[in-house]
Amino acid sequence: MSGSATEPLIEGRLSVPTAPLTRALTAATGLLCTTALLTGCSSATAPDAATPTTVAADAAGPTTYPLTLENCGVSVTFDSAPQRAVSLYQSATEILLSLGLGDRMVGTSTWFDPVLAPLAAQNDLVPRLADNDASLEVVLDTEPDLVTSASAHTFTSAVVAERSRFAELGVPTYQSPSVCTDAVVEGENVSRTATLTIDTLYREIRELAAIFDVQDRGAELIAELQSRLSEAAAGVAGSGRTLAFWFSGLEAPYMAGCCSAPGLLADEAGAVNVFADLSDDWPEVSWEAVADRDPDVLVLGDLHRRRVDGDSLETKIAFLESNPVTAQMTAVRNRNYVTLSGAEMDPGIREIDALEKLADGLRSTVG
Repeated sequence: MSGSATEPLIEGRLSVPTAPLTRALTAATGLLCTTALLTGCSSATAPDAATPTTVAADAAGPTTYPLTLENCGVSVTFDSAPQRAVSLYQSATEILLSLGLGDRMVGTSTWFDPVLAPLAAQNDLVPRLADNDASLEVVLDTEPDLVTSASAHTFTSAVVAERSRFAELGVPTYQSPSVCTDAVVEGENVSRTATLTIDTLYREIRELAAIFDVQDRGAELIAELQSRLSEAAAGVAGSGRTLAFWFSGLEAPYMAGCCSAPGLLADEAGAVNVFADLSDDWPEVSWEAVADRDPDVLVLGDLHRRRVDGDSLETKIAFLESNPVTAQMTAVRNRNYVTLSGAEMDPGIREIDALEKLADGLRSTVG
């Protein structure tokens, strides 16, 4: 869960292409200058070396350095394309690998599931600094020229370090826009004022492509994801059915609130999240509250990490069908379960996978 440290993250799969799509798709995607993402457009004329140039993250053509962008409230300048990136969260890592940047990475951490199969060969060549959170000292030992994450948890003094600390050390940082878009971030907790949209993922891809000067790869990846999204959404069978997304925890479950990745999935699937009135990404609720809302379908996270009671699918189902509070719920009586990996419940490159699986699952459930 990107908004909580008490419940790290997750699991999944995805068919991200490692080979480029056609240049026609690149042109069709049209990475145009957008001041909403950054504060200006790159110029064909080389800037004064002493003056950072702001460049739209989706601008066509090569990046002009220095590049400055506003990222989750922090102004970050890159003097050149990073060559020694460290990614401290699985979903952030998988976007970099999907852009073919494994050869420019010197470390990863905070893993919850196996890496996506198409990315395994690249990932095998990148040192894993820690399965969970890496320390600041371990990160700095890699001599990074960029540190990325996709969690409010990472850039805190209690975990790795504040972004301001990295800035003091001369290391640029990049936080996934999914953490801060329409969000209030208080330490490790994220609450939202609006549901994430898929455009936030596309924005992240465009910004990272600009930072690394691989805009063509970013355009190709977005075009592939857009095509899959259109196909999945066209075949969805939500029809207003009610859902609850259960991440983990047995006695007091973590259920998805309104507006992170599960909110996006429910919207795209034409379904209704029964906890859409809660603004936290993953609020801890009671089973009585779940039973009172009685969802038609339960979307269950099957977490590879097996760290907390309720991580595995088997444990979840056994609990639901034996607990007197939950056993009489509509979804449990009909065994209306849709399984997602933990990573597919989090913002990131697997959002399209999750929608494809949710669409398939809704077609096969009762009601």
